[in-house]
Amino acid sequence: MSIDKDEQDASVAAAHWLLALEEEPADVDLRRRFETWLAESPENAAAWAGVSDVYDAIGAPAYVAHRNARESRSAGAASVTRLDDVRARRRRFLLPAAALALAACLALLTLPGLLLRWQADHVTSVAESRSVVLDDGSMVRLAPGSAVEVLAGNDRGVRLLRGEALFEVVPDSARPFRVEAGAVETTVLGTVFDVRLLEHGALVSVREGEVRVDRAAAPRIFERLKAGDWARVEGSGPVVRGVVPPTEVAAWQRGQIVARDRAIEDIVEEVGRSYRGVVLVTDGALARQRVTGVYNLDDPAAALRAAAGVHGGVVRQVSPWLIVISPN
Repeated sequence: MSIDKDEQDASVAAAHWLLALEEEPADVDLRRRFETWLAESPENAAAWAGVSDVYDAIGAPAYVAHRNARESRSAGAASVTRLDDVRARRRRFLLPAAALALAACLALLTLPGLLLRWQADHVTSVAESRSVVLDDGSMVRLAPGSAVEVLAGNDRGVRLLRGEALFEVVPDSARPFRVEAGAVETTVLGTVFDVRLLEHGALVSVREGEVRVDRAAAPRIFERLKAGDWARVEGSGPVVRGVVPPTEVAAWQRGQIVARDRAIEDIVEEVGRSYRGVVLVTDGALARQRVTGVYNLDDPAAALRAAAGVHGGVVRQVSPWLIVISPN
C-alpha cells in the first residue's frame, strides 16, 4: 500500500492529538492549538476523521470532530465537543482505548512492518501481488500482504513469513524444494502448489504434481498430497484434509476466497490483505465461528457480510478505511 508522506504525518499527528485531548480535557490552550492544526490542511481534517472513526468503533467517543468535518476532506476547522460528562469514572477505559486507536493507525501506516521487511527477501503490500523467479528458475507468486525469505546455502526453497504464495517449482531430483511455514514444512521435487500461513500452522493445496507435508512439532505428521488435495495443519491438532478442483487452488489470483470450514477471523485476515484499511471484529466468539463459501475480494464489505451474516454478524463500513464486524 502506498501512503502519501503528508497523509502519513497527518494520521500520526491526529492519533497523538486524540491521546493529548483525552489526557488534558480542560486545557484551553491545547484545544486552541488542536483546532489550529485541524484547520491547516484537508489532510489534517481527513486524518482526524479517520482516527475518530476508530475511536467511535471501539465504543469510546470522548472527543470527536463535528460531523461536517468528517464528511468533507476540505473542511477548514472543526471544534472539539464534549460528549460524556462522566470522564472521571471512565478514565481507566478511555485512555487505553485512545491508545488502541493510536496503535491501529500506526499499524495501518507501517504495514507490512519494518522488522518483516528487514527479514524478508520479497514482500508484497496490501492489494499488491508479485511474481519472483528464484535462482533455480522456480517461480514464487506472492499474494497480497505476503512475505518470504529465501533459504540460504545450497538449500532450495523459502520460508513463508506472512500471507500466502503459489509455487511453481522446477524439477531437480537431487535438490528437493522446501517451503517452511512455521512448524509446517512442505517438500517437493517439481510441482505447482499453494501455501498459506495460518496463526498456528499452514494450509497447503496442490494444483499439479505431488508434495509431502511434515510437522516438526509433536505429534509429528507426514502427509502426501496430490493434485486437488489440500491439508490444514494447525497446532498439535489432527490434520484436516479435503479435495478441491485443482483450478480452485490459489483462488486469490482470481480475486476470490474459496473457504471450506474456515473461521470468520481467517476470512477477515485474508480480506485484510487486499483491503486498504482496517477490519475490526468486536466479538471473539463470532470471530471463531466457521463458514464455507466463495467470497469476492473486489468488494471487501460484501465478502465480510456474506461470511459473518451466516452467524448473525453485522458489518458496518464506518469509513473508506474502516470496517467493523459485531454481533447482531
